[in-house]
Formats: sequence, structure tokens, C-alpha cells
Amino acid sequence: MFAPLQNDSFLRACLRQPTEHTPVWLMRRAGRYLAEYRETRARAGSFMGLATNTQFATDVTLQPLDRYALDAAILFSDILTVPDAMGLGLSFAIGEGPRFAHAVRDEAAVAKLAVPDMDKLRYVFDAVTSIRKALKGRVPLIGFSGSPWTLACYMVEGAGSDDYRLVKSMMYRRPDLMHRILEINAEAVALYLNTQIEAGAQAVMVFDSWGGVLADGAFQEFSLAYNRKVLAGLKREHGGARIPHIVFTKGGGLWIEQIAESINGVGPDVVGLDWTMNLGRARQITGDRVALQGNLDPNVLFADDAQIRAEATKVLESFGAPRNAQGSYGGHVFNLGHGISQHTPPEAVTVLVDTVHEVSRRIRAAG
Repeated sequence: MFAPLQNDSFLRACLRQPTEHTPVWLMRRAGRYLAEYRETRARAGSFMGLATNTQFATDVTLQPLDRYALDAAILFSDILTVPDAMGLGLSFAIGEGPRFAHAVRDEAAVAKLAVPDMDKLRYVFDAVTSIRKALKGRVPLIGFSGSPWTLACYMVEGAGSDDYRLVKSMMYRRPDLMHRILEINAEAVALYLNTQIEAGAQAVMVFDSWGGVLADGAFQEFSLAYNRKVLAGLKREHGGARIPHIVFTKGGGLWIEQIAESINGVGPDVVGLDWTMNLGRARQITGDRVALQGNLDPNVLFADDAQIRAEATKVLESFGAPRNAQGSYGGHVFNLGHGISQHTPPEAVTVLVDTVHEVSRRIRAAG
């Protein structure tokens, strides 16, 4: 059904296998920093018009690959499609973030929640298959979802938040309700990602974008525990191929050892890091038991070319040589520490991608 894969460096790095260079892709890659994306979005009429149209979603996923020598593609969609399918009414106003028409703030609203019928998300799975075919084996395709906790934040707040007052109030006042939301979310996210895998995704990523806003202790109870439930329910293989699992907790460096932990054989293959964590230190803590993804500050891309090259080189050198002292491999997938800004100069991405490939090859040759 799909063409053979021509560049598997991303998948190999995820599984801590040798690669000729450090693979690179960028979170929020099909973003508003590209003129061709903005033109396609204008034709679609709205963000959801873009995301729910198979051809548009395919086009904007491939647009960055036509510009840059990236080593993976990520499905064009949104982290909030699952609660939208629960009936919460997702919308995007121009210049604003996502918003739900029906927030979940009381016992009655929680009681109405259920794992959605995946047919309501058929547009996502159709896009996965379409993108995978259109890639023609150039690079692997990554599927994704928001984490149970991050979805809950939006579901309770009704939109993004600066202080997370409403969701944290529920968490502390009615932990029973919060656990009920998270249980449903975890089951739904696992089913959603498995269906993406069946549709053609070759790796899947859980975006725990707001895990880092929790206190120590609350993070383990309300975020980490439910990420583990998702991982426990995910397919590890499909069609004879291993499917890497990636978890990215923004602000989660404090808990990297716990995030990377495998319990009864269940754990992530890759842990994503934001720019506050040194990769070498992270690698030391995890002992190369997982691959690491990250972690350049996205604002580096507003610097001049020489500084972009210098900062990218620092990230690569902080991880070090792929082969460790014991002779086995540690995997590194180069990425930003969070999503790329809509204001990023497109030419800065060329400098970054070319630098990662060039310098990582040089590090391997020296090692």
C-alpha cells in the first residue's frame, strides 16, 4: 500500500540505532511562518477547514519537506481533535488560540464525557493515509495527540490559560472528577493513536504541553500516570515494523528519570525535552535507556546565521557522540524545545537543518 522508506534515520535514532547523521524535524512544522501555508489556509477558509480537508492537510504537511531536508514529517492536525469529537465544539479565531464552546467544569459535564467514536475523527485517519502515500517513502510520518492532562486543561479552562486556575481548582477540590476526565482521555488517546498507526503513522508522539505547570507530586498523579496508561495501550508494532513512542513534557526536565522509566516493559522510546534541560545531563540521567529529542530554543532562529549555527552545534555537542563508553548507541533526534514561531524567517530553518546534518556527520567522523 505504501512505498518503501528511503530515509529511516529518524526511526533508527528513536530506537537508538546507528545513523549517518542526527535526524531533524521541527515541532509545529507546518506553521504560519511559511507563505505557502498561509495561502493554503486562506483557501481553506479556517484552521478546521484546513485540518478536516484531506488534500489541504496533505499539502501543508508536505510543504516544509519541499523546502528543507527534514528527516520526518508530522501529520497536520491539532492536539485537541479528541475532545472536539467528544462534542465540546472546537473552534479557532484568527489571531487567537483554540476555544471550546462547551467547557467541562462540573459533575454533570464530566458525566457526559465518553470515549468518542473514531468515525468522528475519520478526517484525521484519511489525512494520515493520504500523507503517507504522498510522501512516497521520502521520510517517516509521525502521528500525535495531546496528553490526557493537556487535553483536560483545555477541556476545563475552555481555552488556553495563563494560570490554569479552573483546571487546578477542580484537581484540588474534586480530584475524583479530574481522575474521571483523565481516565476517559487516556483511553481515547490510546485508541486515537492506534488508529493513526493503522492508517499509516510510523511513529506516534504524546504532547504533554502543560505537564510542566503542575507541582511535584501532582505531576506524577495527574499527568505522568495517565501518559503511562496511554503508552500501555499503544501498538508497538504494525505491519511488521516497530512503532516508536515519543513523550514530550514541556517543563518536564525535573522529572526526566521518571518520564523515561519503563515499568513492566511499558515506557517511551523517546523523551522530548525543552530548552531548559542540558542534553548531556539528560543522557547521563537516563543512561541511554531512551532516545532524546530536542532541544534548541525556538527564538535562536531569530539570530543571524552564524549564531544559529553556533547554538545548533552546542546542542549537538551537549548530547555527544552517538556511541557511549559501553559501545552501545544513544539516540538523538534534533528538534526545537517547543513549537516554531509563526514569525520565524524561513531561511533560518535552512541554516538550522543544514547545520545539524553537517555538524552531526563531523561528530560521527571524529568519534
